[in-house]
Amino acid sequence: MRNSGPELTRPDGTPLRVLVVDDEENIAELLRMALRYEGWDVEVALTGTKAVSTAKRQRPDAVVLDMMLPDWDGMEVLRRMRTDAPDVPVLFLTARDSVEDRVAGLTAGGDDYVTKPFSLEEVVARLRALMRRSGAQQADAESVLVVGDLVVDEDSHEVRRGGDDISLTATEFELLRFLMRNPRRVLSKAQILDRVWNYDFGGQANVVELYISYLRKKVDAGREPMIHTMRGAGYVLKPAA
Repeated sequence: MRNSGPELTRPDGTPLRVLVVDDEENIAELLRMALRYEGWDVEVALTGTKAVSTAKRQRPDAVVLDMMLPDWDGMEVLRRMRTDAPDVPVLFLTARDSVEDRVAGLTAGGDDYVTKPFSLEEVVARLRALMRRSGAQQADAESVLVVGDLVVDEDSHEVRRGGDDISLTATEFELLRFLMRNPRRVLSKAQILDRVWNYDFGGQANVVELYISYLRKKVDAGREPMIHTMRGAGYVLKPAA
C-alpha cells in the first residue's frame, strides 16, 4: 500500500524520479526509504557536485535539496541544475528558520521549503503537491486513452478504432498503451523495450519491429495509418491525417 494516497506517475505511466540532496547520510537514507514507499525512483547525492551530475543523468521530476552542503550551498546547486532543467520543482530543506533564508531560497527559484527537523509525511505531502502542479498524473484517474479515432480502455483492455473492436494480445496491448500515452512523441526501440518488456539489450530490438508490425495489421489495416516509423529514431503514434 502507498503511504499518502493515490499513486502519482509520470505522464507515460512510469515512476516519478526524485533526487535527494543532503550531506547527512542518515537523513538522506530516511528520505530515500520514505519516497520509495510512495513508488518513486529515488537517487541520493551527498554533495552539490554529485547532485548536479546526477540530475543531468537522472532527469528528476523533483529535487529535495538541503541548503547547506559541504561544497556548494543549495542555491548554487539549484542555479547549476536549472541550466539543464529550468522547470524541475525543488523543495529546499533548511535548518534555518528565519524569514530572510526562506525568502532567499524561494527567490533563487526554489518552489517550497521544509525546515529541519521535519516530518517525513510533510516532505512527501509537499513533494506530491509540487509534482501534481508540474504534470504528474494520478494513476488510474482516467482509464480511457483517446488519440484520433482510436480509443483504449486501460481497465477493461478494450480497444476500438472508428467504433470497430480490435482484439490484441497482452503484449500488443502494452505496446499500444505506451504509444498512446505518448502521442506525437517519437519513442526509440530502447525506450519501448525498457517500458514494455522491462529490459534493455541491443541485440533484440527486432522484437519491437515485430510487434509494431503486429499492431499495424490490427490498428491500421484498411485505414489511414496512425503508427509511423521515424527512420533511425523510432516510432510515433499520431491521429490519422
